[in-house]
Amino acid sequence: MIKFWKPLRVTVALSVLLLITFIFVDFHHILPAFWYKYLTYLQFIPSTFKFIKVVGLISTGFIVVLLLTLFFGRIYCSIICPLGILQDVVSFVSRKTIRKNIKSKYSKPNNVIRYSLLGLSILPLAFGSIVGLYWLDPYSNYGRIVSDLGKPVYNLISNALASMLVKFGIYSIAPVDISFLPWTILIFPVIILFVIVGLSFFRGRLYCNSICPVGTLLGLISKVSIFRIFIDKHTCTKCAKCSFVCKSECIGIKEQTVDMSRCVGCMNCLKACDKSGIHYQFAYSGKKKAEIIVPGKTDNSKREFLTKGLFIAGALLTMPAVINAKHVSINPNTLTPIKRKNVSTPPGSISRLHFNNACTACHLCVTACPSQVLQPSFMEYGLSGIFKPYMDYNTNYCQIDCTKCGNVCPTGAILPLTHEIKKTTQIGTVKFIKTNCIVYREETSCGSCSEHCPTQAVSMVKYKGMLTIPEINDDICIGCGACEYACPAKPYKAIYVEGNNIHQIAKKPESQKVKDTSKDDFPF
Repeated sequence: MIKFWKPLRVTVALSVLLLITFIFVDFHHILPAFWYKYLTYLQFIPSTFKFIKVVGLISTGFIVVLLLTLFFGRIYCSIICPLGILQDVVSFVSRKTIRKNIKSKYSKPNNVIRYSLLGLSILPLAFGSIVGLYWLDPYSNYGRIVSDLGKPVYNLISNALASMLVKFGIYSIAPVDISFLPWTILIFPVIILFVIVGLSFFRGRLYCNSICPVGTLLGLISKVSIFRIFIDKHTCTKCAKCSFVCKSECIGIKEQTVDMSRCVGCMNCLKACDKSGIHYQFAYSGKKKAEIIVPGKTDNSKREFLTKGLFIAGALLTMPAVINAKHVSINPNTLTPIKRKNVSTPPGSISRLHFNNACTACHLCVTACPSQVLQPSFMEYGLSGIFKPYMDYNTNYCQIDCTKCGNVCPTGAILPLTHEIKKTTQIGTVKFIKTNCIVYREETSCGSCSEHCPTQAVSMVKYKGMLTIPEINDDICIGCGACEYACPAKPYKAIYVEGNNIHQIAKKPESQKVKDTSKDDFPF
């Protein structure tokens, strides 16, 4: 069975990596929404938050991961976590190139660093912030790397291929618009990618075992897992072949011990041993072939597991409010500055509080949004909400029939909406600045805002002579931002959306039919 484990593990791991990568670059929206849920079901942190927010079978992935770890050790890190698999890919390239003749060796665990970072990740939960977790969540970090850095590159390659095929009369690939995020958003995924590639190139799974809070938490459970790796002191010759291939540097050959809190279950050591000196077996048979403790330390794994497990569970269940930060968007050159108190959160996010308490900023909704109105924030939510998506109406507007973001969100931060409910979900209300309006300032006809409002919450009323000027009906406004995006006033807008802290239900238009603006051309 052991000889089949590595090919099976590699096949599953690469399949998971490719599929997870694909959902972050699926700009043609080939995959249906339910595939997103299946592919993110077992991602630990998103599943945990979704379980807290939305109890149901689709949110139980983290329980499956905990059970798998309790039975088999940290196989999550080897075949499910995309960031962990990426490290294996980089490590493989390293071993086949410049580190071809360099062998791995045992290293002491960085317990002070790893448990400190775990504490720093979960302690803020008690104060209403998930900032510690979503900055270090492996799935969300991988999502930001692919969505923010990889997708533009993917689109460039796709457009180049499309232009080449056009020369041969083939139009199967449509070119897409490519936009790059500001450096303030890109700097963090660049740093994480640099750290991941650097550490895994020279030290294998050092990031997993020293920085990643999920790896540390699962490591505590792995120490008491039902099936573990043991070294047989009677048959082991201390040749160190197992230690040389250990990507986690967790096999102490001198003491013949395996630190299961760092072992990721790759089983490379079993294949490397030709003396049957190392085994993967049931841990509670009463016959141990070796102690599996960190060399030189007492095995307090059960006590640590129970103590820290209760602490973490308590922290997760006492997640209060994130303090709402105010955002002011002011252009110093404007005649009348826009003073936006709150940006809008995506439809289905219920409230700013709910959204900030569950979103891990993986950017899956950003890459899935067909209009790209969802953009990563910088300080729009304040420091505690950095990188989390918000409705950027300068980029585009929210299509009234689109429910994609709620269908793909893996954490429950954005809940699924039906098309009918979406049409009356009010994420904000429109504000009109008369002194900025072209009709008022230049006495010129316009009406772009009213023309593109899907609910006709913005209508044109008589102003001067033949001129008409916008009038607002907040009751039927849903805050989609079509009016703000369409407003041609420069260098500042005459109309904008003020986000609702708590989403409301808008009234249905009485006499006007809801208009689908998703297929409109350029708004002015």
